[in-house]
Amino acid sequence: MESGIYLIVTVVNKGWGEKVLETSMKAGATGGTIVLGRGMGIHEQRTLLGISLEPEKEIVLSAVRSDEREAILKEIVAATELEKPGAGIAFTLPIDKIFGISHHFPKDTGDEFTESKNAQKSSETENPAMELAQSDDVKTDTAPDKKE
Repeated sequence: MESGIYLIVTVVNKGWGEKVLETSMKAGATGGTIVLGRGMGIHEQRTLLGISLEPEKEIVLSAVRSDEREAILKEIVAATELEKPGAGIAFTLPIDKIFGISHHFPKDTGDEFTESKNAQKSSETENPAMELAQSDDVKTDTAPDKKE
């Protein structure tokens, strides 16, 4: 089952990750992660004294709602000039399950784990007497205290 959440993956040259993250958040993303990497494309093959150099990269990962995906991606491409050779690459991947940040997304994300936990919690608190008995603040011993 698809969650309606997508991962935008943007790979850019070192130093551009912060720009990607700022741009995506201005366009509607709720956050992101920058990961350092190495690698090169066909337009980046460089050598120094005959030794091949691997340029450092920054990989920006942002989970976004499907209805925001196109607008955010469009802003990232414009801000980083990804249409130019050697500038980087961006793509999206569907996320079928997501945990830990589901509060940033609508309830219909297909998060079966959260749904089952919420169902369990609501069934436990349907009985008000049971809810009171489970509370730490309620004293369940009803016998009067004896003073000697």
